[in-house]
Amino acid sequence: MQIQRANNVADLRRMASRRLPRPIFDYIDGGADDEVSLRRNVSAFARYELVPDVLNDVSAIRTETQIFGQTSRWPLMLSPTGLTRMFHGHAELAVARAAAKHGLLYSLSTMGTTRLEALAQAFAGPKVFQIYIFKDRGLTAEFVARCKEAGFHGLALTVDTPVAGNRERDRVSGFSLPAKLTPKSLLSFALHPSWSLPALTGSKFNLANVSHKVDALASGPMSLFDYIGAQFDRSVGWRDVEWLASQWNGPLAIKGVMTPEDARRSIASGATGVIISNHGGRQLDGAPAPIDQIDAVRAAVGDAPDVICDGGIRRGSDVVKALALGATACSIGRPYLYGLAAAGEAGVDRVLTILGDEFQRTMALAGVNDIAALSRRHVRHWEGWR
Repeated sequence: MQIQRANNVADLRRMASRRLPRPIFDYIDGGADDEVSLRRNVSAFARYELVPDVLNDVSAIRTETQIFGQTSRWPLMLSPTGLTRMFHGHAELAVARAAAKHGLLYSLSTMGTTRLEALAQAFAGPKVFQIYIFKDRGLTAEFVARCKEAGFHGLALTVDTPVAGNRERDRVSGFSLPAKLTPKSLLSFALHPSWSLPALTGSKFNLANVSHKVDALASGPMSLFDYIGAQFDRSVGWRDVEWLASQWNGPLAIKGVMTPEDARRSIASGATGVIISNHGGRQLDGAPAPIDQIDAVRAAVGDAPDVICDGGIRRGSDVVKALALGATACSIGRPYLYGLAAAGEAGVDRVLTILGDEFQRTMALAGVNDIAALSRRHVRHWEGWR
């Protein structure tokens, strides 16, 4: 099977680029403005050297951890990603099944294409719902009640989208919700029939968790920029975090935190953790790489809260570096979407297998047999980096 010939995430990215029409691939792959943060998220990991121990017994390595109060086989979770059905017809359920096979936590997006109740019924593993504060606070409160009823284990409040980032690849391609044919994109769609035919003949595309209340797509395709501008509230503040924490009364992480001050304020407002993220380089271009912020954020919040590094992970060794700097776990989005686009559930499974194997191998080569033993002394800034 072709997917088994993929040796790393980069191979799966290439497979995805061959299968998807250009506008759809660019939506996964692109970032904001000049894509400086997009590139930096990945390259920043190369600035850190791993400093190994030797002559330690690494015949068995303990990797199990707790994220959002739930057991994870190793310190990785699958980030919330919107519009998933556009990349493969099996959508979020394929991703969740792969996560379950690997014993990992899965996060469903508000902008997902599978109802949260359907996801919960199909996936018994640890699950988080990613939520926004909408202009209609009643919709946000409804999500909290639905997540409680469906048995979700945590919420992740995304706070870095007061407006949509300037994703120029999407502007150039004319990307819309759902995807539409334009004179410019017609050839690309025609050259990718394995994607285009199922997309045209399959189930109707919709934002399954909000369409009952805000069916913004009922009148036809619209740009992502227009949707965010119409629904997301620019006035959201810390009192809204306090309100959400009191409504939910469970594990809650604030996603999009980049500074120690905001991390400290998140915990003071009722969150149990933070997700250091610049939205995959898709919002504020020029924002720091998440890995560069771990040290200061951990120092600000202390040992107890979850500190999750989201963005730029392409190797299992990246997760080891993040843990050594103080992260509880890492979170991936693009890597599993590349796998999903390339081969559905089998592609996501391949991504998770590759990253898990790399993580175990790096731990062994670093001479560390327990993730709890990883510390700041195992990683250092590479002075030769240019």
